[in-house]
Parts: sequence; C-alpha cells; structure tokens
Amino acid sequence: MSEHDRRQPSDAARPSWYRRIPWTAVVVTLAVLLAGGFAVEPVRDAATLTDVSEVHLVRPLGYVAMAPISNVLDMLTLLSTRQHIALFVGVIALFTLARTIRSRWAGSNWRRNLLATGVLLGTVVIAYVAAVLLPRPMAYLASRDSNILRVDFHSHTSASRDARRGFGVEQNRAWHRDGGYDAVYVTDHATVSEAEKGLAANPPAGLENPVILQGIEVTWTGEHVAILNAQRVYKGLLTENLRDVDEQGLLMSSVVAGREPVVVWNHPRDIARLTPASGPRSAGVRAVEIVNGSPPGMDKIRPRRAQLLALAERHNLALTGGSDNHGWGRTAPAWTLLRPVNWRGSDGDALALRIERVLREGGIRGTRVIERVGADPGASIPALALTIGSAPLRMLTTLSGDERVMWVIWTWSIAAAAWWLRRKRVSS
Repeated sequence: MSEHDRRQPSDAARPSWYRRIPWTAVVVTLAVLLAGGFAVEPVRDAATLTDVSEVHLVRPLGYVAMAPISNVLDMLTLLSTRQHIALFVGVIALFTLARTIRSRWAGSNWRRNLLATGVLLGTVVIAYVAAVLLPRPMAYLASRDSNILRVDFHSHTSASRDARRGFGVEQNRAWHRDGGYDAVYVTDHATVSEAEKGLAANPPAGLENPVILQGIEVTWTGEHVAILNAQRVYKGLLTENLRDVDEQGLLMSSVVAGREPVVVWNHPRDIARLTPASGPRSAGVRAVEIVNGSPPGMDKIRPRRAQLLALAERHNLALTGGSDNHGWGRTAPAWTLLRPVNWRGSDGDALALRIERVLREGGIRGTRVIERVGADPGASIPALALTIGSAPLRMLTTLSGDERVMWVIWTWSIAAAAWWLRRKRVSS
C-alpha cells in the first residue's frame, strides 16, 4: 500500500452523508424563516393586546448587527420569575433527553457527559450575566406624533437598597434615553434624594435626554404605591420614615379639587386592599399599573390583568406601565403614552403638573400603555411547562426582516467556522 493510500480514509471510516449535514444550522434557519410567516409586531397595546399605529419599535444598527444576541437577551429579560424557572427545567430536560439518545446511538461515557453538563451550565450562567450586565444597544419606542409623551412611571436608582450599586439618577436618565422615553419618574423606596438631583439637572422637555420627575414608592395597607411629586409639591402624606402612607395626611391633601395627590398602585397583589379615588376632593388610588418590567412583577400582574382592567373601568382609573428598573438589563418593557397640553419645552415641575392633570381628568381614557411582546407568563402549569418552546417561538415571530437576515448570516458563519475547525483538527 502506498503512502497516499494509507493517508486516505476508507469508505467505511467516512461518516454517513446525513451526519455531515450541519443540522443545527439547518433547523435554526428553517425556524427563523418559517416564523416569518407568523410574524407579529414587537409592541402592542397592553390593555387590548392589539397593534398600535402611532408608535413603533426601532432597532438601532448595532442591535441588528448582533441580532441573535440582542434578541435572546431581550427574550430572557422579558420572562417572569416562574418562566425563568420553567425555562431552566425545560433546558435540563431536553439536555438529558439528548444525551440519553446520543449515548444509545453513538456511545458515550461519564467524562463526556460531565463535560457536556459543565458546558451547558456555563452557557446558561453566561447568558444570564450578559442579560443583566452586558452593555449593548437597546431597542426603543419611536412616536409618529410629536404630541405624544412617552413616560415610565416606575423606576429606581442606587438610592433604593435593592438597586444596582452605582446606578445613579444620571445612569437612570441614560437608560431611559436609550429606551425611547421622554420622561421618567424616579420612585425610590423611602427617599427622593436622587430624584431631586435629577430634577435639578433637567433639560427642557422634548429634547434628547428625558426629564426626571419625582415620586416615591411606599406601602399602604400592605400594597406598594407610588405617590407622584410627594415631598416636593405634596407634603405630609407619609410617615416620618417615608416608608408608609399617612392616611390622614393624604385625606387632608385631597380637599382641593384638581390638586389631589396622584397615587399609582404598583404591581397590585390584592385588588381588594386599597380604595380607588371616587372623584374630585377624594383620597385614593387614581392610577393602576398594568405592566411591570421586573420578573416578580410580571408574575403578579399578567395573570390578573383582566381584573385590573375591570377595576380601572369601574372607577375610571388611569393605566400606567413601569419598567421597575433597578439598574439591570438593557430591555425596555413598557411605555405609557399621554398627550399633555403644550408639554414640549416645559421644565420638570410644569411637566409633572401637566401629567398629573391628565391622570386625574382623563382617567382610563387619558393614557395608553404599550408593552414589548413576550411569551405570556400565564397562570397555569401547562403554560409554564411550554416556556421552553413558547418563549423562543414568540421571540422569532417578532423579528424584523433585517434581524432574520442577520440570524441566517450568524448561523451559517458559526457552522462554517465549526466545519473549518473540525477539518483542521483532522488534518493535523
């Protein structure tokens, strides 16, 4: 036998044709392309779950260029706590099934299984760390109507003890600028220090940077509420430690019609606990949060959204959405749209009074909450069990055409790189 013949693999040693096909790349490509036939808009009205025409989601060039990473990290950020658990359990179940099948068909040993398990767990950890810490471009909401004001009614800074260290009010402002907001309420727990700093540095409303507005998140009969402009325009509404509502103070501050303090009910848990305001000169809740961007908030709100909408209809309460951002992640989950009169060019205090007037007088018709479309958390065990499939599927149906192209490019680039590395290893 010649040297050349000894170097050539025999036909029996060559892998079958179906084993030479990059099936992962094929499956991903088919899933991305087929999902385009069921495409939906990436944002919707949170109350009616219908498409919106006056605003749209914009993906910056950098976001699109790294579309698979951007989309997957956004998907993870938009999952509730229970969905995160269900997703992890689903990943482990599929991994176990795949390793079992591989062991029966191709053979394996405990070292290879242990290595594969380590790679899987490392990948999961890296993905979650990237979702909460990786600096990256954000998709943002753009408006086709210059009269629309995009507001976040619920956010935090490092002044709240459960927020990310170093996430001050200017970092909060930058996050909301990248997310497409015009104004943001800083509603820290038991303090207004960072909100006051932001107010002092505010640009006129309507410029590139959003306006910081002041609020505070406190408890009232066991529920979390935000009081807008508390400790600035409305004083004496809270206990001395600024942690709870002083009901007598709230009642006395509500006697002047048109200047009643606006109380926003954040991520309601028991809708029978708090009393909605009953009109002018009454004390109570005047707005209710129907979208909350925190994973625990999603679990609380989404399954009972129909009840919250019925409550808002019955008492004419304004609807709001809040990111509940504590300095983690780069995904804006919701925006509240309002149309205050002559809001552009206003300073922070004037804008806050205009917003409060819309909430008091407009009620449920005065605001519109827009949310990012993600996998529905649901309230049933079967819905949660399907998270491993429903979350990626929902993500793929919300992609733009440019994102689909980038998914295909990235998928086959990785497949080509893997093929080249295998060839190099075999030849060496």
